[in-house]
Amino acid sequence: MHKQIYNKIKKYNTIVIARHIGPDPDALGAQIGLRDIILHNFPNKKVYAVGAPTAKFKYLGTLDRLNDEIELDKSLLIVIDTPDRKRIDGVETTQFKESIKIDHHPFMEKVCDIEWIDDTASSTCQMIIELCSRTKLQLSKYGAERLFMGLIADTNRFLFNHSNVAMIKTFDLVKYLLSSSKIEVTPLYANLYMRNFNEIKLQGFIAQNMVVTDNGVGYIKLTDEIIKEHNVDAASAGNMVNNFNYIDGVLVWLMISEDVKQNLIRINIRSRGPIINTVAEEYNGGGHKFASGVRVPSYEETYEIIEKLDKLCKEYKENMEGGLEDENK
Repeated sequence: MHKQIYNKIKKYNTIVIARHIGPDPDALGAQIGLRDIILHNFPNKKVYAVGAPTAKFKYLGTLDRLNDEIELDKSLLIVIDTPDRKRIDGVETTQFKESIKIDHHPFMEKVCDIEWIDDTASSTCQMIIELCSRTKLQLSKYGAERLFMGLIADTNRFLFNHSNVAMIKTFDLVKYLLSSSKIEVTPLYANLYMRNFNEIKLQGFIAQNMVVTDNGVGYIKLTDEIIKEHNVDAASAGNMVNNFNYIDGVLVWLMISEDVKQNLIRINIRSRGPIINTVAEEYNGGGHKFASGVRVPSYEETYEIIEKLDKLCKEYKENMEGGLEDENK
């Protein structure tokens, strides 16, 4: 698979790299990092990273706009970090001569001609690092920095749930990245974790006002009024979900933020046990077993999701208690 992808990259003079709507550091890091690495190895190629920009993650780099002069029907599309067609931002796969998908989400549907899916990988950035380690693609310094930041963000500094085997592979690839690129990681952490004071105040508001159900679902509804009062945007509010990983008694937690500009409700969901992506998929969302997201048109769907997650937590606790009883017999 690695050689096949490399050969396609080598073949095409024009390459477009796309990712999912509402990008996170993994999607942007993989997208912008791969663009720089391809240009580093093939300076004469034209490589475009496309999709709507996001001010919050501008430290990861700039994006490109496609123009009418680009012959998409003679070009290669690489879709990264996106499991399904409807979430691809900015392009249609049918516009291109050939397409490749590189993704670490569980399979949802076939999108591209060639698909490399590894849902044991910590991040799509990890998969791009692996691609470089298994082919003649040499890491660029700038590209390596983007891949490192995306991997660190998606693993939350290696805190998220992975098997020991998967973690060993992740650490081996990070070792390869650091030894091959010689990047300095300390300044990169400042980009990832620096927060303005308004976000810190909102974090305090969330901690004081989070509702926790009897079965262990924690949630906060951040209306447009609350978001404006704290002078942040809806995306920044939703991304605070990772700040509440370890609350005793909370198994699943949600950041529910109203986005008036897009006329929708953003819901970021995390879990410390119950598998949540199946619930997200019921509402045209998706993600991983323990980290998913949904965009819904109204609060009615939001409360339905909370109810389903609450039921999920109840079943999870009952199964866990049943397992302990069996062990004690």
